[in-house]
Amino acid sequence: ELHLPASAIETLVYEQVSRLAELAPVHHVKPHGALYNQSARNPAMAEAIVNAIGRVDRGLVVYGLSGGALVEAGRSAGLAVAHEVFADRSYEPDGSLTPRDQAGAVHRSVETALAQVLQLVTRGEVVSRAGVAVRLRADTVCIHSDTPHALEFARELHQALRREGVRLARVLP
Repeated sequence: ELHLPASAIETLVYEQVSRLAELAPVHHVKPHGALYNQSARNPAMAEAIVNAIGRVDRGLVVYGLSGGALVEAGRSAGLAVAHEVFADRSYEPDGSLTPRDQAGAVHRSVETALAQVLQLVTRGEVVSRAGVAVRLRADTVCIHSDTPHALEFARELHQALRREGVRLARVLP
């Protein structure tokens, strides 16, 4: 984690998103890694990121951890938001992701990840590592491409969601 003032975060995000938008069409912005996790729990950081995104293009969709500070900051700023849930990560009772350095943080089996996504999408909840049910909104699902069998899992998940009657569509502003 980098501990920077909100103004520095806003500047860095603005510069990066602006440059990307000059190169290619951009639909949404999702911070990555530590910045993503920090923005989920730190309202000042989340606001800085949202301010930067809004300065680039108020039509961009802000992707953030479901229930986290980033989606709340985006909504408060009048931007479109997508509550993101994770297929291959376990959750804590507060709705945060289990830190990767803890046992069970990453689901290694396609079956476990599939069951979690179906529960999130169809019932709006996930069972945390502590066994506590956590209510979350699922607008979009993240599948990490560096986990084993990611492509196979994405295909199976797509089929399972369709079988369950879940409407799959692009997240629109």
